[in-house]
Parts: sequence; structure tokens; C-alpha cells
Amino acid sequence: MAAPEDKLPITRWRLILGSGGEERLAEYAGGAIPLTEEERIMDQALAAIYDDTGGESASSGSSGGSSRRGAGSGRSAPVLAKWLGDVRSLFAEDTVSIIQNDAMERKGWKQLLFEPELLATVKPDIQMVGTLMTLKGKIPEKTKDTARLLVKAVVDELVRRMENDIRRAVTGALNRRKHTPLPSLSGIDWKRTIRRNLKHYDRSRGILVPEKFYYFDRARRSKEWTVILDIDQSGSMADSVIWASVVGSIFASIPALSTRVVVFDTEVVDLTEACANDPVDMLFGIQLGGGTDIHKSVRYCEQFVEEPKKTLFILISDLLEGGSQAGLIRRMREMRESGVRTLCLLALSDSGKPYYDEQVARQFARDGTPCFACTPAMLPALVEGALKGADLGELAKNLNA
Repeated sequence: MAAPEDKLPITRWRLILGSGGEERLAEYAGGAIPLTEEERIMDQALAAIYDDTGGESASSGSSGGSSRRGAGSGRSAPVLAKWLGDVRSLFAEDTVSIIQNDAMERKGWKQLLFEPELLATVKPDIQMVGTLMTLKGKIPEKTKDTARLLVKAVVDELVRRMENDIRRAVTGALNRRKHTPLPSLSGIDWKRTIRRNLKHYDRSRGILVPEKFYYFDRARRSKEWTVILDIDQSGSMADSVIWASVVGSIFASIPALSTRVVVFDTEVVDLTEACANDPVDMLFGIQLGGGTDIHKSVRYCEQFVEEPKKTLFILISDLLEGGSQAGLIRRMREMRESGVRTLCLLALSDSGKPYYDEQVARQFARDGTPCFACTPAMLPALVEGALKGADLGELAKNLNA
């Protein structure tokens, strides 16, 4: 038998390899590898998804009698609910998300999420929201309320993570206060007052006697900038669409910004109102999948550019253009040349590792539109840099380094 101190690693290998690796591990350990009751339940939960060698399947609700595990036709909602409960109680939160989403992809259990009792037991995360978005047209009425609560839980968490940083970035970039003739001791612009009154310096007394004071205007003009989010809703962009809807709702709540939110596949849909009211409504208004016509969407967004030098255009796309690639490149170049600050986010997700058209991305960059493989944590710095007029190409190099 293995030495006591070796039991934990061997047990872990047994859980990782499943029953298929038990014989080899037993040879190495010099005997059978006993599992505690908790480890046995954990092993069954993992085997239901990853072990194709036989045993109890969470979807079949039976034990034995089958050489391979699979979704099969004998799905059992009560057994799956128990499996979900076991997974949530036995594994760390991050691991639960991975196992849960593997279950959806490997075993075809997506349809079972249409049962409200099951959906209520699922751990809400961004991947699960993406799954629901791809299937939302098939969700029955009895499950829609539960699905919306799950989506709302994820959206609320993303807003919590992003809101303060984005607001701080925007207000920091736009806090260039104008001057006012109205006197206010706390609002004195000392730097300008001193500079403009240097000629009144009294050398004999060694003091400056200002003839005129200058004050900051504390009232901030609303809608100083227009921000346009143009979001690719092709299937590969699911995480980006979710993050972008959250970002759009945050932008829409900032008085200094006039925000437009547009989504597209081969058609273009303006979701500005839905985003401003509730990002969850916006997500339920999106249909992931289909073709892609980026050129068409950029042409649509051009109508919202009233002051080019006060407009930030953010394209969120993998740049896999199904429409006019030459037209897209030309329009982006012309928009940039008109004074609009343009940038392209190739992904807006925690991984920040998208698949995209490198040729189009390189041409965008040559024309002055930097392209970022962007994680949400990077976005506030990008927005602040764009609003301040920073060199986004240089910023892109630094952030992607």
C-alpha cells in the first residue's frame, strides 16, 4: 500500500482519471485506493460528465448496464438536480462553473435547463448566461422568469465589478472644469489667478495683490461626449455581448455621455433604449448567431456622429466580415480622419483571447484604429485614454504587452 502521506495525491489522481485509471493507479499504489463517502460522491459527479467507462449517469438516473455514459433518452430531472446539488456542495466555486458548463456541452443537457426547478439550482455565471442567450428562443414560458433572475444575478455582479472603475475613468477624463464669473472661495482657480495677476506683484511688500480672481465652474455640462458601442452578436462573441451590454448600461447612466448601443449580425438593431432601461432587457433582445455584416452596422452608426471630435466609437467584433470588407475598412478610416476616436475590441471577456481576422485588424491599426484583445479590467483605462486624447496605439501596445 502507499504510504499515508501519499494517499492524498493518489486519491486526487483517482478522481482525475476516473474508474478507467483505477487499475493502473492500484498497481502504482500497491493496492486498491479507498475513497471516503464524500470522495465517492465526488467521483460519481465527475464520472457523469468525464468518464465514458460506465457507472451511474446523472442524466440516465440508473447504474450499470451501459458501457458508455451519455445524455441518452432516459433523462431524469430529479437525478440531474441532485447532481447539480452535489457539484455545488463538493467543489470550489470556480470549479463548479467549469463542470457545469462542460455538462451542457459534453452531455447535451441544455434542454433540461428549461425546467425552472433545475434552473434555480444552477450557479449563475457568464458562460451560463451565454448558453441561455443562444437558447432563449426555445425557453418555455414557465422557465422565463427563472432564466431572467439568473441573468440578472450575473449582470448585477458584472455591474458591481465595473461601475466604479468606469465612472472614475470617465469623470477623471472629463473633469476639465470651465471658468465662471461667480465668486466662490473654494472654487478659486489659484494657478490661473496667480498667472494672470503677476503684473500686480508688490515688490516692496513682497505680496501679490490680485486685481481679478478666476473661479472654476462647478456645474458640469451634460452630454459632453457621444459614445457609440457597435456590438457583433455572432455566436463566437457571446461573452463580449454580455460584457458590452453591462458597459453600455453604465455609460448610459453617466450624465456627461450620450450613449448609443447597436448590435448586428446581417441586420442592425438599435438597443439604446433597452440598454438604458435595463441591461437584462437588452440581453433578451439579442439573438446570437447568424452571419455578420460589420460594414452595414458602421454605416448605420455614422448618423449618430454630430461632433466628431467629441465622439468615441467602440467596435466590438472578431472582424470576420461577411459583407463588404473593403467598405468596412474605408468607413472606419474616414470616421477616424473626421476626428472620431475609434477603437476595436476583438474580445471583451475574462480570457481576452479571441479568434479574429488578423488582416482586417492590421489594416485598422495602420489607419489609426487600434485593436485590443481586451479583458474587462482593461476597459476603463482605454476609455479614459480615448477621452483624454491619448495615443491609443501606444496604449494598446502597453496594455497588450
